[in-house]
Amino acid sequence: MKRTILILAAIFGLSGLIMASESRAISGVIFDESGNVIPGVTIVVDKSSRGTVSDINGFYKIEVLPGDKQLVFSFVGMQAQKVKIGEKDRVDVVLKNDFVACEEVVVVGYGSQDKMAVCGAVSRVKSGGIFGKKQYMAPAANWNTENYSTIHENGFKNAKTTPLSTFSIDVDNASYSNVRRFINQGSLPQTDAVRIEEMINYFTYDYPEPQGEHPFSVTTELAKCPWNSAHYLMQVGLKGKSIEKENLPASNLVFLLDVSGSMSSYNKLPLVKRAFSMLVNELRPNDRVAIVVYAGAAGKVLDSTPGNEKKEILDALEKLNAGGSTAGGEGLKLAYKLANENFIDGGNNRIILATDGDFNVGISSTSEMERLVEKERENGVFMTVLGFGMGNIKDDKMEVIADKGNGNYAYIDNIQEARKVFITEFGGTLFTIAKDVKFQLEFNPAQVKSYRLVGYENRLLNDEDFNDDTKDAGEMGAGHTVTALYEIIPAHTVEGAPLVDTLKYQTSENVSGKIATELLTIKLRYKEPDGNKSKLMETVVASRLIKNTSDDFRFSAAVASFGMVLRDSEFKGTSSITSVLDWARDAKGTDEEGYRSEFIQLVKTVDDLHLLAEKE
Repeated sequence: MKRTILILAAIFGLSGLIMASESRAISGVIFDESGNVIPGVTIVVDKSSRGTVSDINGFYKIEVLPGDKQLVFSFVGMQAQKVKIGEKDRVDVVLKNDFVACEEVVVVGYGSQDKMAVCGAVSRVKSGGIFGKKQYMAPAANWNTENYSTIHENGFKNAKTTPLSTFSIDVDNASYSNVRRFINQGSLPQTDAVRIEEMINYFTYDYPEPQGEHPFSVTTELAKCPWNSAHYLMQVGLKGKSIEKENLPASNLVFLLDVSGSMSSYNKLPLVKRAFSMLVNELRPNDRVAIVVYAGAAGKVLDSTPGNEKKEILDALEKLNAGGSTAGGEGLKLAYKLANENFIDGGNNRIILATDGDFNVGISSTSEMERLVEKERENGVFMTVLGFGMGNIKDDKMEVIADKGNGNYAYIDNIQEARKVFITEFGGTLFTIAKDVKFQLEFNPAQVKSYRLVGYENRLLNDEDFNDDTKDAGEMGAGHTVTALYEIIPAHTVEGAPLVDTLKYQTSENVSGKIATELLTIKLRYKEPDGNKSKLMETVVASRLIKNTSDDFRFSAAVASFGMVLRDSEFKGTSSITSVLDWARDAKGTDEEGYRSEFIQLVKTVDDLHLLAEKE
């Protein structure tokens, strides 16, 4: 009898495992009663933390299990709708207005707020009330505690008195995916969430592979500035050498995962688990992974495990649950301890931190964490920081931790972005080919009246830092591209340059001869990943305009212009949503991964939802 019971238990257990594995996807489009699609609708599996959000076209896709009973669709100003899960894989939904008694609510924007009475669906709001066709936008949550560092845009510099422009490269691209998240939910991003260099560098560009001793190539293009025809625009492109996956050095990785209570929502820890599972499937037998989690206390979930033992790693990820407060500092210490204990000489030793940025227990101040990662980076352990979720993002803190930890920072808002970070850009995300990479451009006053670096405000360096090997700068990943744009006022224009008083103790004379025709000289310094002494590259740029610019030049200009429009920059010139769309469409190119097409759709969303109307 006992044997029979055991056999039956085994059969039912196996049956349960088979059923649990039979997940399927349900997708569809969400409309209002007038037939308009609704972006930003929250869809969750009832009585679970699994969920998703409809995209800019009202489309959603969600995985369901055999035991799931119904989906719940909810959106501000509309009646929540529960839909039973049947056999259909396509389920379109129409949400109805919630005709409740009118209430006076406070509509909060960035920097202003208005009181208004609302009934039914919330539409676009402008001073004076609701207008035009319904354009849905996500509500501003009263628990929003997102933080962004203040950005003061770079202005024009006089080439006679300030001929040098010095900055650290930036391979971070968190700003673009974060901006996309805001827009896809129907609202404008906070001004300081828009870092133009990170938006430009979200996209890859077809720069030539490096040749010779240096691990990257430098490419330039000079043409008329699209948003100011009296100015020039110069693109400087850096391309890191590509390395085939099988030839990449062995990795010693520590996953440092935030499992505090703030990570419980569907687009935080559940997305973290799916994203890191993608990475695990990319690992090779000579790679190793350890897992550290932190909540009320930090703890080791998995010892350093070979990459071919994928089931053990994936099982450890799947068992994680969110709960407790956040002890991020203690988690960092434990992660560095494990990384150092399993250090691979000549390998890729890296901590990958996934969090919403809410470090509020233990080592909590940004300065304390800076000192910790600055100390540990000297041991050769690099840092990748991945932000997840919304409403709680500490963007300023996460960016600093990544920069000081010789690493990079990305924001993952959906599973497609996880694929981009961990699969499409696997080498660039995880494998550093050069560290402390710095640019210094010297402008020729005979050709340049003044110039402006577009973006990179938080990456500027003192001129003397360029030759100082103790000064930290950005890291370059395998196959990565880095792009910088300079807006230049040529010397022959009547437009004035920024004025400074006449210098008393030195004079500045224009150069003559052959070098007088040079526009500028680019210098670049970098160190080997395990080196302490920098190497120098140098190239001269001629003062020669190109009429037929590349797709890369025009597309990067379109992205920069879009960033300036979102920031309402004083330097945006003739930039508009219409011009951005025209330039981007013209420069889309082959676009194998579809990222440029997505950008075009994102700009169209801003136009369709009239999100910039509030700035008029």
